Formats: sequence, structure tokens, C-alpha cells
Amino acid sequence: MHAHDDIRIGTLVPAHDRTAEVIRQLLPHGFESFQLSFGKSVGDADVAGIAAAVRRVLGEWRGDGAEPPPRVSALGVYGNPLSSPETVRDWERLVDAAADFGCDLVSGFAGRVPGRPVPESFGRFGEVFRPLAARAEDRGVRLAFENCPGFGTWELGDRNIAHAPRAWEAMFAEVTSPAVGLEWEPCHQLICLVDPLPQLRRWAARIWHIHGKDATILWDVIREHGIRGGVPYAHHRTPGFGDTNWTDLISTLRLAGWRGSIDIEGFHDPVYRDALETTGQVAALRHLQACRGGPFVRNVY
Repeated sequence: MHAHDDIRIGTLVPAHDRTAEVIRQLLPHGFESFQLSFGKSVGDADVAGIAAAVRRVLGEWRGDGAEPPPRVSALGVYGNPLSSPETVRDWERLVDAAADFGCDLVSGFAGRVPGRPVPESFGRFGEVFRPLAARAEDRGVRLAFENCPGFGTWELGDRNIAHAPRAWEAMFAEVTSPAVGLEWEPCHQLICLVDPLPQLRRWAARIWHIHGKDATILWDVIREHGIRGGVPYAHHRTPGFGDTNWTDLISTLRLAGWRGSIDIEGFHDPVYRDALETTGQVAALRHLQACRGGPFVRNVY
């Protein structure tokens, strides 16, 4: 077993013709995994070409040997599969391509019937994802649904139902495949005023992937304006700069026997952005590695 091979710390990288070069430049900073995001659509991306280039860069990397060799943790696409046949095809393409990247996980939004309450999407979710889950099982791939509300509520929304435990329970009842699970992060829960740690303890066994994104809640704004008063009451933050206790979060994961990657989701922090984007992400990497226990020390007992 390599050091900290149970929980890797990595980052998200957009999937495009320069992905391999971006990863090449990030590797010396110590990132251990990379989720490749195709955004809202795979479109005309050369998926096979990206896979070959990325695997070549990862295969050529020679680190210090103290940490596990880097790898692709997941492929992501974030359209609405309940209203877009193109997004369904994107899920199919990435499920089929996952092995070429050396990974077994595809993630994205569960989708939503636009403009309708969450429960009205459950039937359509089953129609779309039962065959996708069967396809994934046949290929040894898992599917993970992000917990982002996308500015939606239980009553109204346009892209994702997988943002609350009541929805997860109904989704997993509709699609009973063991291949389906969650892509979870504390940020979205904090912004919904949910304590993420009890939720993590309850759902860790169904979480396949974690986004390293945090939030800062402006409680003084909430006390004055509430959360529907038109005044921003929270900021998405890079880990280490928000309200989450990542030491407790990682300890909770390890107590649950969890294995996987926490991949930093950048390009959201209102402070560490633009010229400070990579500075913030590397600071987040160091913070999460410290919360994971610091440098691995082999037992002598």
C-alpha cells in the first residue's frame, strides 16, 4: 500500500485538447488525482485522444515515491439528462470510455424535469438511469450524482434533483443498481444551512467521489436579511478558506472505511481567483494533506 492511498487529494481539470499539458504542469505540486470535466456537454471532444494523452503524461511522471502514483479519479459531464438526449449520450460515451482513462467513475447531475417539484422527476430519473446503470455495471463503472442544487429548490429548478437526502432515498429506490451513488461536497450543504458532518456519517457508504469545495456562511447577513432577501449570504470557497473542518471530515471518512478521491473544485473562490487561482488550489492541496494527517510515516512497531 502506498502512503495515503485510501484517500487521495487532487483537483478538477477541464477536458479539452490541452488537458494533458495542464496536468503535466500541476503534477510537480503534488496533486494525486484528477477529475476531468467535460462541462455541460462532451460535444465534439476527442475523448480517445484526451485519454491517450493524459495516460501518457501520468505514466511518465516520476514523483518522489512517497505518495501514490497519480491517476484519473472520475470523468464528469453536467448537462440535464432528464431533458436532453444529448446528455444521455454523453453519459453513455463516458461510461464506455472510462477504462481508457484508467478510472471507473462517471459523474454529473441527476437532471430534473424543468420547473417542476423534485418528486415529479423520480419516474423520469428511473427511465433514464436504469439502462445507464446496467451499462455501467457491464463495464465495471460506477455513476455518481453531484449534490448541487443549481439555484433550484424542492419546488422549482432546472437541472438537478440530487441535492437532498429525501431525493437520494427516492432515486436509489427508483434505480436499485449498486453502481449508483453520490458525488458530494460540503459546500452545497453549508449553503443550504445543513451541517455536513452528520449527513456524511449517514451517507458515506453511498458516496463515490468528493469535490473539495467549501463555503463561508455570512451569518450576520442572514440575521439581518435572511436567505431570500436578495443579499448574498454565502461564498463558495477553496478548502482551507471556508467554514468546513476538513480534519473532522476526513476522520469521518476514515472511520467509515471510505476510499476515494477528494478533488478540489476551483474557479469559485471570490478571493483566490484570476492570478491567484493556482495559488489557492495549491494552498488547498497542502491544507487537505495536513488534515489527512500530514506526510505518511511508516510504522516501526
